[in-house]
Amino acid sequence: MLALYTDLSVRLRRDEKGATAVEYGIMVALIAVVIIVAVTLLGNSMYATFDKVACDVKGGTYTASATAGTAGTCSK
Repeated sequence: MLALYTDLSVRLRRDEKGATAVEYGIMVALIAVVIIVAVTLLGNSMYATFDKVACDVKGGTYTASATAGTAGTCSK
């Protein structure tokens, strides 16, 4: 009986791969949540910035929209 208990306790102490995988899974999930929140909060302003840069690269003049959340216009 003592040998069975000793063998079981050695196996439990040595087998830590499952706990490590769970910890990595939790970290990946938290990072994904942070990325989703950041993109959601900054999405419209980033879209307008990229629109302006694209217009500047084309050589045009970017006019921002008066309404928040809508795209501006690019004119040459």
